[in-house]
Amino acid sequence: MGLSPVGILALQGDVREHRAVMESLGHHVVSVKTPGDLEAVSAMVLPGGESTAISLLLKSSGLLSPLRQRIADGMPTFGTCAGLVLLARSILDGRADQVQLDGIDAVVRRNGFGRQRFSFETRAEGAGPLQGMSLPAVFIRAPLIESVGDDVEILATIDRDGEDTAVLIRQGSVLAGSFHPELTSDRRCHEVFSTMVEQGTVHTTL
Repeated sequence: MGLSPVGILALQGDVREHRAVMESLGHHVVSVKTPGDLEAVSAMVLPGGESTAISLLLKSSGLLSPLRQRIADGMPTFGTCAGLVLLARSILDGRADQVQLDGIDAVVRRNGFGRQRFSFETRAEGAGPLQGMSLPAVFIRAPLIESVGDDVEILATIDRDGEDTAVLIRQGSVLAGSFHPELTSDRRCHEVFSTMVEQGTVHTTL
């Protein structure tokens, strides 16, 4: 018997890479483009891409309200880069017509690490289930996590100007990161999400 079916928001962005990782972990993966597709999955991945384009497509596809409700109801959800922007409760430097899914109590600055020419690769230091691990992290027009609420757990940080900066966070059934773990061969971030999907566990800070 396979693992729970996982949907990937397939409106725009790096869908194929996330699909390959989740399938390698044993999940049946569904490309979610309509509300009907959403009904067939137990969890969702929101990939990187262009957050304003994805935002507009969420509205035109009819997915915005049902997806927001499923997340509020506790559906395990993993957002990377643009996915983090969509999930955050507050966005800095966003567009007036940009929508939010209100999935995680964080203030995020869109393109906070800089535009395309400032893209970079580094190592992120893990915490919680990733404690003691060093993770490859690819940042492409990446959003910056400015602050998080008391119930948000920081699972990875990078050194930025001598300070630890959160780049992977979790609250309840939502996992979100500034970087692109799907663009490396390292599966540990997705393994954390897979465990969340199968256990259905709600996590808060200790």
